[in-house]
Amino acid sequence: MTATDTTNKLSVLFLNCTLKQSPATSNTDAFIAVASNIFNKLDVATETIRVVDHHVSFGNTSDEKGEDEWPKILERIYACDMLIIATPIWRGDRSSVAKMVVERMDGIMSEGNDENGQYPTFNKVAGIMVDGNEDGAKKASASIMLDLSEQGFTLPVNAFTYYVGKAGPGPSYIEAGGDKHFFTNNMTLLMVHNMLHLAKNLKVNPYRTDVTALKKVAKQMSE
Repeated sequence: MTATDTTNKLSVLFLNCTLKQSPATSNTDAFIAVASNIFNKLDVATETIRVVDHHVSFGNTSDEKGEDEWPKILERIYACDMLIIATPIWRGDRSSVAKMVVERMDGIMSEGNDENGQYPTFNKVAGIMVDGNEDGAKKASASIMLDLSEQGFTLPVNAFTYYVGKAGPGPSYIEAGGDKHFFTNNMTLLMVHNMLHLAKNLKVNPYRTDVTALKKVAKQMSE
């Protein structure tokens, strides 16, 4: 894990869903570093977790018991104001690690509070970063966006950024100089600024949706 000072700042957590364990070089980590630097300049605290460095069990609950380290990661998700899932492209889609992460976050939907049934992720903002040297960025982004929205996160306009190389096998983000790619940098800036705008607004004007009450109304409608 890497982090910056979080005192009295909004915070963003990056989940790096690379398949490579530390200290192996991760193109996704290099991509994250660009967004992290932008957030830091906007006085936002940042933290990055490389998921494969932790023992995360397969499942769809918040705690699969035993050696499962997901609960520790989930604590960091609940502590942040903004979450970004960053994934490389594998076989034209998100990585298996990214898929496992959103499967584990299904447990969030059973953790509504006693007051109004809102999930712990209500009022948290999310974004997506995808990198690779083949097509699949938009497919991966779309899948993750749906998962995050269903799991209680709010996504702003331009909630994703991506980098892909030319068609066919070729250099990835670091070797290809993805940090100098205009389209990717523009998308990254839009994502960061829009996420921060939304996070600030949700701090002042959080969701007032009574999830529990609406379930009762839905039940009556369905009888």
